[in-house]
Amino acid sequence: MIVAAGRSRRGRLLVVGASVVLGCVLLALAIRHFAVASWPLSHGSPYLIVASGFLFLLAYVLKALGWRRLFPSAERPDSMALAAAGGGAALAGIALPGRFDEVVRIAIVRRYRSCPAGVRRLCLSLVVLALIDAAALVPLALTGAVFSGGSAGLRTGLIAVAVTGVAAAGLIAALPRLAVAKGFLRFRLGRWLSVRATPWRRASEAWALVLGSWLARSLALFVLLAALGFGLDFPRAVVLLCAGAAAAVLPIGPAGAATQVGASTAILAASGVGVARALDFAASAQILTVLVGTIILLAAALRHTGARVALSRRARLA
Repeated sequence: MIVAAGRSRRGRLLVVGASVVLGCVLLALAIRHFAVASWPLSHGSPYLIVASGFLFLLAYVLKALGWRRLFPSAERPDSMALAAAGGGAALAGIALPGRFDEVVRIAIVRRYRSCPAGVRRLCLSLVVLALIDAAALVPLALTGAVFSGGSAGLRTGLIAVAVTGVAAAGLIAALPRLAVAKGFLRFRLGRWLSVRATPWRRASEAWALVLGSWLARSLALFVLLAALGFGLDFPRAVVLLCAGAAAAVLPIGPAGAATQVGASTAILAASGVGVARALDFAASAQILTVLVGTIILLAAALRHTGARVALSRRARLA
């Protein structure tokens, strides 16, 4: 019955509506909390907060470069467009349910006139990018499981993240061979995928860049923990990173930002931090991520608008 409801249009609308309502409730609770309490970033070290912001910016750039490596050279979108898509997805995650940010990514990249990739190619690249994301988390998840000193449940969750990443890496490695298998070529999807599957070399280059993005993000959380008085605790930063990444994998749920804030708050609260203080840090990390993403999006929009104005001026002069 539940599966049938999920397949129907009305059932999907109900799920999305419930997710939006839940996201709005969480947002209202956060606004109420910060209306009474102080702004979470106001009592931290400004220099460390700025340093954390630059590390988040580096994470966006490396992720965009890794995503770009998944396209053939003739179909690669502009790096700025891909970085802007990441920023737009982070901004959209404040209100939209989980996984809807992928639609925002595609819409932003396709908005660029110079984008040679079609919607199908972009969708395929996002699927492969999600697999590479999971594979790149393997060393960080194992590091957190070994050095975090958390509970058995937390270690089990981190090991599960690592196992999922290993399975994703195996699928990435098998996809080019699977795409040219005779049984798979009988289908239209197989024939389309056979000439578009990401080669192992480009996938490994993308993996290295995405791993660098995750490392930059974990360092940003590490610096932010120090800025807000939690001390220098890199294993905790890695655990928070893996928890947020695991929450983002959910196929559908409350607003993406609310889901990640809830996951980070739960991890900190389970480690003995007060709920109010844990919520402050989780909200600070999300605010900083969205703020940096918004800056990237605005910079890309200004660059795109300036290029169009310059092109129209040259056309008028000609």
